[in-house]
Amino acid sequence: EMVQGFKVEQPQGKVVVTAGETITLTCTVSGDRPVIGPVKWLKGWGSGNETVYADTGSFPRVTRAVSGSNTDFSISISNAQPEDDGIYYCVKFRRTVTADVDEVFQRGKGTEVSLHGSTLVPIMVAAAVLLFLLLVLCIVFCMYRRKRRDKAKRPCPASPAAVGNFSPTPKLCETNGTPRSKVLDTETSHQPSQQSSKEDNDIQYADLQLLPQAAGHRRSPGTACSEYASVMVAAK
Repeated sequence: EMVQGFKVEQPQGKVVVTAGETITLTCTVSGDRPVIGPVKWLKGWGSGNETVYADTGSFPRVTRAVSGSNTDFSISISNAQPEDDGIYYCVKFRRTVTADVDEVFQRGKGTEVSLHGSTLVPIMVAAAVLLFLLLVLCIVFCMYRRKRRDKAKRPCPASPAAVGNFSPTPKLCETNGTPRSKVLDTETSHQPSQQSSKEDNDIQYADLQLLPQAAGHRRSPGTACSEYASVMVAAK
């Protein structure tokens, strides 16, 4: 039997909250004649529905917004969790006289509950993993660059003994044909600044020789070491 003018109103179409917040679901009933039977909140519809709130039973996280009201059956769900996602229905039941059971009399249109935290947490975890991998790659790259730089700065091996009448001088190392450092003539660098005109007319001869690779030493590709010596000859 339908009761004229009775209506279950569930105005919220969708509610979006963040994990840990309180979910508030609104439901009111109205009608000219009262209908005997409870009002319950169900999550989902059909055989797999779950009772979220009823006048009897224990529901620790759910409370009535207006306690004891016969028209306002709004509820609050505290500490929202990802598993709270779903569609909630405010349902009016009617007590049957013959079977002494409650049957569905009328229901609201349903309110969809969605949590930000249910999708935000996986995204944050993925971002943290990506940042960690980038940090590891940066550390490996910096170590590789430092190793290459230290290898390039390694000094040349010691030169062998001088050959003939030429006295050995400090070596001049070249990389790809470009001198790394300029070596001053050991004889001319120690001469007095004031010289006679005769000494100014002296002729200097220089000989540049490539040095063989010393045993037990390796050079980087494209690197060669050389030495030179000078001989003073009086001009005629």
